[in-house]
Amino acid sequence: MSRSPSPTGTTRIERLALAYLAWGLGTIAFAYAWLHRVMPSVMVDHLMADFAVGGAILGNLSAIYFYAYAGMQLPVGVVVDKWGARKPLAVALIFAAAGSALFGSAESVGPAYLGRLLIGAGCAFAFVATLKYATDRFPPERLAMLSGAVLLIGLLGGVGGQAPTGMLIEAIGWRHSMYALAAAGVMLALLAWLAFHDAPGPTGHDIGTDSRKLLAGLGEVLRLPQVWIVTLYGTAVAAPVFAFAALWGVPYLMQIYGLPREAAAAMTSAMLIGMGGGSFLFGWVSDRLGRRRPVMLAGAASAAVLMSLILYGPDLPPVVVAVLLFLCGISGGAIVLSFVGAAEHGPPDASGAAISFANTMIIASGALSQPLVGLLLDLNWDGAMAEGARVYPPEAYAIAFAPLPALFAAGLLLALVFRERDSAAV
Repeated sequence: MSRSPSPTGTTRIERLALAYLAWGLGTIAFAYAWLHRVMPSVMVDHLMADFAVGGAILGNLSAIYFYAYAGMQLPVGVVVDKWGARKPLAVALIFAAAGSALFGSAESVGPAYLGRLLIGAGCAFAFVATLKYATDRFPPERLAMLSGAVLLIGLLGGVGGQAPTGMLIEAIGWRHSMYALAAAGVMLALLAWLAFHDAPGPTGHDIGTDSRKLLAGLGEVLRLPQVWIVTLYGTAVAAPVFAFAALWGVPYLMQIYGLPREAAAAMTSAMLIGMGGGSFLFGWVSDRLGRRRPVMLAGAASAAVLMSLILYGPDLPPVVVAVLLFLCGISGGAIVLSFVGAAEHGPPDASGAAISFANTMIIASGALSQPLVGLLLDLNWDGAMAEGARVYPPEAYAIAFAPLPALFAAGLLLALVFRERDSAAV
């Protein structure tokens, strides 16, 4: 690799190292977003008791993160296409930090809603900014693998939001845990400001492109049927993971298997770890094959079978359930190809908008699936309480979780009608 200096005084190796540094920081910011995304799963009983709410309201309190995150995605794509990652990401992380502090100090559900809203809006920039940066700074044959690596590291943040955070909450309480996340958000904002440099990347994209052109690119993205198909695929595959691993899996495992909070959180973490590893693995396999569709089919089909077995199969010991959750998460890792497929089918000068559209729909699945499960639980609640929180019987969980394997099956059907883009072959 050439070490000849560029006009800016840096060698190619140095520029590549700086690009990986910024990309790595972006993945850490995405891990921070994932930690916030799943953290309510280990606070369910605490929040129910402190705010005196049931499953439906708690589901909405958790899901408001997804409402804000999803609602911001299309503007995020346009903003990142126009201004790059540095300023938007740094400012957004400050908003997330402020929301963390507000949520931690809330004495009623109203301020908690506002805090969670700010957290969702502030976390909305990390994924799109990092993928856009990777699209501009790295060769296209690395895109699926790098996208999978972003999801892998991000999902490790989700793992941190469960068992480790559960232990932290037991040690210092959920409010002080939120204050710690506020401090972490401020630190990440400072690092993002220092690490990202928004000069045009090797694709030649000009971040000063006229806003009307950017909006026209978004309009073109929305007119492409294959972008819709691959995005809906990601939506169907993501929804069960958001509903189970990011919120309702912990109380389900505590109730059905009699597990302590830390053990239940560790089991749902297995699903997130699997999804992260599967994202990287499926991205790598897809790049090697030069095809997206076969990997999408394999992921959705196996996830549907595994989720059905976990929820409705024979009684299994917890360790076997943990293994099945891990394998189901690996299968769900095929979600990475939704982002890659949207970017490949979208216009080259609106890749940020295409990625953000896919992310909008995928995150919206969490905004719908979490309160839906909570509502179904409330409708089938028998009135049992424990320490101020509702306790749902096994029959309620069986009904409430019925949509989850069906959604994976819908992803399989969408993968069947997805068409490869010729340029996807690498």
